[in-house]
Order: sequence, then structure tokens, then C-alpha cells
Amino acid sequence: MSETAAVRETWIKVGELAGIPRLGARVVCTLFGNIAVFRTADDQVFALADRCPHKGGPLSQGMVFGTRVACPLHDWVVELKNGRAVAPDVGCTPSFPVRVEAGVVWLKLALEPNVAAAAVGV
Repeated sequence: MSETAAVRETWIKVGELAGIPRLGARVVCTLFGNIAVFRTADDQVFALADRCPHKGGPLSQGMVFGTRVACPLHDWVVELKNGRAVAPDVGCTPSFPVRVEAGVVWLKLALEPNVAAAAVGV
């Protein structure tokens, strides 16, 4: 079996969109660490690992503006769309696919088969 075939993609339910404050975030605890799910002023939703590429600050506690978040530790600005630091800063934090269906936010994780069941609670 190839390495690619061994990975299973799983959508996990984050919760209601209304449960994430506009210009704020909600943290989802996963086997991969904390993931911050952000909501913009116009209800766009993005997900990033909850750590700044600079020194690991909690992005979920930062200020959201437009489609960016400012890290609360050293004010690095990170693009919500892809996790990249805004110039002149350099670095990236992992991003994750999200979707909203009928007012419910879903987060996509790629899991190896031996951890898939634990990650989604089955």
C-alpha cells in the first residue's frame, strides 16, 4: 500500500458558525495540536494551526482584521487564507480546509488509519 493511500481525510464538526465570534476564533483540540478556526467580519471561515510562525504565539488570541490575524505576542501578521506571514516577516503556519454547511462549520483533517478513529471519537 502506498503512503498516500494510507491517509484518510476526515471532516470533523466544529460547531455552529454563530458560536465563533465575528473577528474572533474558536480553538479545536486535535491529535495534531490546537487548531484555530477564525471568522471574519463577513463570515468567511479559515483554520490555522494555533501557533504563530515566529515564536509559537496563540493566533486564536490575536486580532482578526480583513483576512489576516495579528499575533498577540509580537504583532506578526499572518494571512488566514494560507498561514503565511506578511512581509517583511517570513514564515508559515499550517492551514486546514474548512467549510460551512447549513450554519455548521466543518474542519478537514488528513489522518493515518491508526489515528483516524481516535481523532473523530469513534
